[in-house]
Amino acid sequence: MLRPLAMAALALGVPGQLNAQAVTDCPLRDKPFSVESPLIDVLLNPEARRLTQAATGQDFDKTPPAFTGTTPPTFAAILTVAKFASFVGVPESAIAPLDAQLRALPVTAEDRQKRCQRYDNDRLAIALPRDGKPRLLLFEKIIGFKDTPSVNAAHAAFLAMAERKGWHIVATDKAGAFNAKTLGQFDAVIWNNISGDVLTLAQRKAFKSFLQRGGGFVGIHGSAGDPAWFWDWYADDLLGARFIGHPMKPQLQEARIAVDPDHPLAKALPAEWRMTDEWYSFGTNPRRIGARVLLTLDESTYSPVGIKGEDLRMGDHPIAWTHCIGRGRIFYSAIGHAPETYAQPQNVAMLEAAIGWAATERKACN
Repeated sequence: MLRPLAMAALALGVPGQLNAQAVTDCPLRDKPFSVESPLIDVLLNPEARRLTQAATGQDFDKTPPAFTGTTPPTFAAILTVAKFASFVGVPESAIAPLDAQLRALPVTAEDRQKRCQRYDNDRLAIALPRDGKPRLLLFEKIIGFKDTPSVNAAHAAFLAMAERKGWHIVATDKAGAFNAKTLGQFDAVIWNNISGDVLTLAQRKAFKSFLQRGGGFVGIHGSAGDPAWFWDWYADDLLGARFIGHPMKPQLQEARIAVDPDHPLAKALPAEWRMTDEWYSFGTNPRRIGARVLLTLDESTYSPVGIKGEDLRMGDHPIAWTHCIGRGRIFYSAIGHAPETYAQPQNVAMLEAAIGWAATERKACN
């Protein structure tokens, strides 16, 4: 649904009606079934579901809906069949035969229609003022893992920031906002713990063009936390890092955060601080794409052990960074699972500085 407008100094009025259109250009519409398919697409096809159930030994009618349900939000939207099989302990020898069986299935018109149902083309009827104040789109469409307390805390925090700073902000969970006309009204977009592949092919194109022309992006926590990606550009070029896990023994731990004093956003922050959160580890380091790291995590101050006892140490462990795509300014922070982090003074100061930079420092990427 369309969330209310929030603003700092000017009432923007009520948004107009949404213009809903059926989606036909979802990214995986025509892809053959395979063990690299999103689990949700396999579960939506009765024969693919039967084959996967037999190969994995799982009764999908009895597994938790939040994990293997076909109505978003669901983990099935952010797991491939292969990753799911590995998670439940299926031997690798069973994967290749299942892959062959799935690839032999036809992709029907019904399959294509079901695959596209989780996307939307709902447009926003808004008219934002051009008064020199930053205009922000707070994007909140989540089809994978949705941690409602953290999403709600972040939502409230961003609206409070806008009120304090005099920013214009529109919040929506409709991906139809990602079109050239609508994005042209904004200086930056904020992805609030987005999980799952949520943009159509046309929306992806509009988003990339928005960044190339000088728009800003701010992503937080879950916006880089999916175990499987179905848009490589987003993971590898926009974020520059692929999530591999977080500690579970315990899940939330206090750790020391170090700040690069030479980073442009560092002046809003102390040299270091300690806080408690769920600490992400990544299999790729954003420095490889030229990202400038603002925050690094001191791995000696917490226990980086994953859900299966795996070692999640990265050595050099970035958790917040900036870089550029064309003229667009990109910021990502892995902080933000615990709702309390959105009231934590240093984190709030960093997010305010990052949004201001992403929305206004247009010469930063020239």
